[in-house]
Amino acid sequence: MHDDQYPVGARRRRLHEIIFEADTAAGRRFDSLLLLAIILSIVVVLLDSVASIRERYHGVLLALEWTFTILFTIEYGLRLYAVREQWRYATSFFGIVDVLAVLPNYLSLVVPGAQSLVVIRALRMLRVFRIFKLAEYLEESRQLWDAMRASRRKISIFLFVVLTIVVIVGSAMYLIEGPEHGFDNIPVSIYWAVVTLTTVGYGDISPQTPLGQLLATVVMLLGYGIIAVPTGIVTAEMTRTARTPISGQACPSCAAEGHEYDARFCRKCGSRL
Repeated sequence: MHDDQYPVGARRRRLHEIIFEADTAAGRRFDSLLLLAIILSIVVVLLDSVASIRERYHGVLLALEWTFTILFTIEYGLRLYAVREQWRYATSFFGIVDVLAVLPNYLSLVVPGAQSLVVIRALRMLRVFRIFKLAEYLEESRQLWDAMRASRRKISIFLFVVLTIVVIVGSAMYLIEGPEHGFDNIPVSIYWAVVTLTTVGYGDISPQTPLGQLLATVVMLLGYGIIAVPTGIVTAEMTRTARTPISGQACPSCAAEGHEYDARFCRKCGSRL
């Protein structure tokens, strides 16, 4: 590969190889250490939420959490430095996750308790697919995402139909049961319809009259059929998606992944791989 295929400068080329490429020994070591740091930082947050542990080790846990935050902040800065198109990486999925991984701790300086949101760092463990050469799983996840995007209109129509059903059923149940049986108003009755239609069944409100119980039975049976509809829609879209092997190579410009093995240009920004 020629130098013009990488960020300008030997240092940036080396950083890109270590930080973004999982096919090299240095890249695998870096990502393995990163995963370990992510897991440890999440454990620290979980332990800090336990009152008995927080009372005894709050100072230690706080120091560890800020240590991880500073390390992840430096890492994010190095990622931006290692790519040519920093904005593309910053607005990519992993770029946004990297920011969200450190932002809660800085927010906690003005909003107490915000540091609990750092558990979003768990999303960064998705990089495990690159580290252990599980590129085919990246393709599977991309197919699932594409199927969900292709299904969004059908699912939107489905949700609109479900919303219409629960409004009608809730209104009917309000007329049948009334406030004396816990159905104080139409919004409460709609809540009952949603809980029943989704087969959750909290039981905090239940019909008492025979007609109300009959309507509830119909809604329960209808719920089993409705639950299967979104699954069928997404599954149908997935069967239309052809499986294409992909590599674990990251674009040197925007750090995008999920390229086919024989790809010569980035599927996101068009830069030469």
